[in-house]
Amino acid sequence: MSEPRSPIFERIGGRPALLKLLRHFYADVRQHELIGPIFNAHIKDWPAHIEKIADFWSGLTGGPADYGGGMVMKHLTLGIGEAHFEAWLGLWKRTCATHLSEAEASDMIAIAEKVGGRLRAILANRNKPTLDLFS
Repeated sequence: MSEPRSPIFERIGGRPALLKLLRHFYADVRQHELIGPIFNAHIKDWPAHIEKIADFWSGLTGGPADYGGGMVMKHLTLGIGEAHFEAWLGLWKRTCATHLSEAEASDMIAIAEKVGGRLRAILANRNKPTLDLFS
């Protein structure tokens, strides 16, 4: 019988490695022609943002769950669509593939795809016209 794998948080090297990964990722995000302007317009303190996102990713990967919430609400008014999600995920895939082993990159990408899928679904449902039963 094989031993259970340790959490991805531990396998990538904990918070220091997660912060390093996020710094590389957001360096690319900030320069991206489609999503860079959105991030740059809304984030004034990049080191604080990266720390907050590290809290988010820490909880998702089996580390300390210190994120205070609000991720969905922060994205509702940004006017993002499918092209933005694809750009974000493409950069994430490239960053993970460059800075992590193949197994850990695959796991981190799978988590990102779930997060993106959830956010896509929430945004799609929010933008659907509702049937007015009282008109």
